[in-house]
Amino acid sequence: MLILAPMQGLTEVLFRRVYERHFPKALDYAVSPFLSLTHGTVASDEQLDDVLPENNVGSMRVVPQLLGKEKEEFVVMAEGLQKLGYDEVNWNIGCPMRRVAAKHRGSGILPFPDEIDEVLRYVTARVGVALSVKMRIGHRSGDESERVIDVLNAYDLKSVTIHPRTGKQQYGGTPDLQRFGECLKRLRHKVIYNGDICTAEDYNSIVQRFGVHDVMIGRGVLYDPSLPLKIRGEECDSRKRAADMVQDLMDEIVRVFPADQPRVRKMKEYWCLAYRSLGVVESRARELLRLEGYEEFKKGVEQEVERLKVG
Repeated sequence: MLILAPMQGLTEVLFRRVYERHFPKALDYAVSPFLSLTHGTVASDEQLDDVLPENNVGSMRVVPQLLGKEKEEFVVMAEGLQKLGYDEVNWNIGCPMRRVAAKHRGSGILPFPDEIDEVLRYVTARVGVALSVKMRIGHRSGDESERVIDVLNAYDLKSVTIHPRTGKQQYGGTPDLQRFGECLKRLRHKVIYNGDICTAEDYNSIVQRFGVHDVMIGRGVLYDPSLPLKIRGEECDSRKRAADMVQDLMDEIVRVFPADQPRVRKMKEYWCLAYRSLGVVESRARELLRLEGYEEFKKGVEQEVERLKVG
């Protein structure tokens, strides 16, 4: 299985629809950017828009992700998602954002396995959907994973996705593959690997070392949208297909965001990662990012796309 990772502000439904148009069936499914339980029993309209079935027509299959430790809200949200047709929800205990972790949410709950146990005991007894978990190896230290795994093994979970960094690492440093291997041996659940899969060689290395074929990919798909095809051994004109996709993505942003400022902000969020797929040198990519006007920025991106198509 090749799974699209939840990346807040990036792998939302707008991206998923465009990606599926240009690379159909390249990914098996996506986990949505998180729906925060701190909003109470009803997520914000913007959050819910991302998982409403009518908005996901033409998109890949999606598993909604929940973030928080509010037990009652978790159950109500899971029930609401079940009514929308979902048969699985994913619990995020890996988010490294400081403001999240400081409140024992995301990776911040990992040093407190009793709190994880309390949430799982309450939720699994009350929800009718399958539950999966996405975690890091710890918040401050990889040692924290040992007690967390003991808790996870006590419940019926569909899968556990492990990003082998700590929350404190954010996305820096290197994944602790030794710790991942230890977690893999001890977990009784299906394990999905996540972290720094940017080439087919990265994927093959994980498969050869651990025998894990189920991998969640985040930035690697934005760096190279054809990466899942390369992992599957399929040949494609990756840069030209990426150029078509980037152009389509920018057009979709124009359609969805009516005002210039939100448009250019969203375009730049994608451009920060997607320029690599077009072979644009970093200095040129940064030059475009310094442009403040929507029309200027859009024109600059279109020039790079057209250059690639012609070249």
